[in-house]
Amino acid sequence: MNELSIPRRDFLRATAAGAAGAMFAWPGVATAASDTLRIADPFHGAILNRRQGTEVDGGLKIVVTGEAPVDQPVTVNGAAAARSGKTFTADVVLRKQETDIVARAGAAGGPEHRVRVVWDRYSRPRYRFSVDDNSFFLRDIAQKNYASLFDCFYLKTLKDLSAKYGTKFVLNIYYTTGDDFNLTQFSDRYRNEWKDNTQWLRLAFHAHANEPDRPYQDAPVEKLIADLDQVAEQIRRFAGDEVYTPPTVIHWGMTRPEAFKALAGRGVRVLSGYFCPGKDGWDVNYRMDAARSEYLWRHDALMDFDSGIVFSRVDIICNGTPLDKIVPTLEPVTKDPNMAEVIDMFTHEQYFWPFYAGYLPDHAQRLDAALRFVTERGYKPVFYHEGFLRGRE
Repeated sequence: MNELSIPRRDFLRATAAGAAGAMFAWPGVATAASDTLRIADPFHGAILNRRQGTEVDGGLKIVVTGEAPVDQPVTVNGAAAARSGKTFTADVVLRKQETDIVARAGAAGGPEHRVRVVWDRYSRPRYRFSVDDNSFFLRDIAQKNYASLFDCFYLKTLKDLSAKYGTKFVLNIYYTTGDDFNLTQFSDRYRNEWKDNTQWLRLAFHAHANEPDRPYQDAPVEKLIADLDQVAEQIRRFAGDEVYTPPTVIHWGMTRPEAFKALAGRGVRVLSGYFCPGKDGWDVNYRMDAARSEYLWRHDALMDFDSGIVFSRVDIICNGTPLDKIVPTLEPVTKDPNMAEVIDMFTHEQYFWPFYAGYLPDHAQRLDAALRFVTERGYKPVFYHEGFLRGRE
């Protein structure tokens, strides 16, 4: 992705109410809130689990709230809603993976507001670990012709962490280091070793190269897909189909929104980003609209129904978080019901290497601290590409 540190989540909490009532401007089932009626909660595309509702026999009971004129009755999915001034409240039981919630005010033909939500029925506390910007370790193995992949200290470090915590790592790789190495130079003689470690180690596309910055922010969709296919072809050649996974993060977390369907066509099921406020608006957010970006700033994930892709909010970037701040960064996440169920963890490969200008001697210790924290609290490692944030055991 990029090397930004995650700003504090509470920076924009005061704006949450305003964003929740914003007009829906993205594809999907939602209808625009009228001047007189709107569902404020849940949000269109919300992925809801036991932390946001009450488990009942065969379903999840949630509370729907919104606003409507004080002198008009409101129904929610056909049942009368309770009223208090402009506020309306109703219980809805989710029994399917996706449910439309429809609020109607007044007589037949009156204003209507509709949103769709997702029930994470098989949710469980889980985490994923993804490493961005990978290319140096591939060049190192190719140039030194190691007998084993794990003679490379970087892969050995990850293997040791996986053995200790059960962590599953996805390494997002470049086609080229930008100098004298590209993936066509990587030998296929390690295919059996790659295959033997697929239970914890996978490779995915990240970008053609580290530079330029934000390579797909304004690039044609065809360019992004061509680069993805080029890297996928090489991974399959030298490591095998079992090792390749569709990407779950694009370099810098920025693409044209019209790329979503094309990425879904290449098997993408999840895209992670920071969805953070920047000087020019929301950033590292796949150029998503402000309302959804603000929602993701405060929640684990959000479904884009038009493409079928789930967008996931990154909780920590280890290379940007000092060792003594790892636990203080993660602990509040585990206590927030809107963010606690899925912990999305990241770091970047280059900080492992002593020749890199930003080398972090304690980089491995940072990963160890983060993995120890989530493991001790019962979080289980998952691969996102396996679908729906891998909530089912």
